[in-house]
Amino acid sequence: MAERRDKLPTAPSSGDVDAFLTKVAATPRKAPLGTRGRLVFAMDATASRQPSWDRACRYQSELFHAAEDLGGLDVQLVFYRGFMECRASPWTSDAATLRRKMTSVSCLGGMTQIGRVLTHALRENAKQPIQALVFVGDCVEEHVDDLCNKAGELGLRGVPVFIFHEGSEPIAENAFRQIARLSKGAYCRLDATSGEQLRALLSAIAVFAAGGRLALEQHGKSNAEARRIAEQLRLTHDSAGKS
Repeated sequence: MAERRDKLPTAPSSGDVDAFLTKVAATPRKAPLGTRGRLVFAMDATASRQPSWDRACRYQSELFHAAEDLGGLDVQLVFYRGFMECRASPWTSDAATLRRKMTSVSCLGGMTQIGRVLTHALRENAKQPIQALVFVGDCVEEHVDDLCNKAGELGLRGVPVFIFHEGSEPIAENAFRQIARLSKGAYCRLDATSGEQLRALLSAIAVFAAGGRLALEQHGKSNAEARRIAEQLRLTHDSAGKS
């Protein structure tokens, strides 16, 4: 069982972010181009997470803005907190609607429920395919083998899990990296000063979910924050399959 730590580490290296973006760039998009992307945005809303929740409220609009020229993106908020509370919002294509939902939530102490998040994503994907699951958290208090099994199922169904790990707890890092790898997603560590990085990374994943790898490359040409993404796309273009 992982132990929570209130103190966040120094900023992650640019190599960590580059590796994450390379993974995003090389991940195939399973939905036909021209169709709306669908993305589950999941967060740990237990007591220690309020500052991170507030940052995510500020930056969630990037998911929609980045995808609007690619046919749009539908996003569903999923969060857990308190005693066995795990909720999912209706799907929305509007940043203001998602923000209102997020700002109405206050964080509450409790154990992690990542397994329920992964199970929910499997169920949603069975109803209608989703292109990505984004998870933001700092701790793992569940059996890692169970989580890995669900992550493997998501990988088989073409649903990559992109994990933003806030903190440096080693057990959580090991679990998060395995979940990302088995789902064919990616892992990136963030810290309390990573607001602009979170903005750019959310933007990258939204573009990927809405338009695939080639759209992500185009996004990098017109957005200074995303230029590093375009560089990674060029490096991985020869080895990555068509989106």
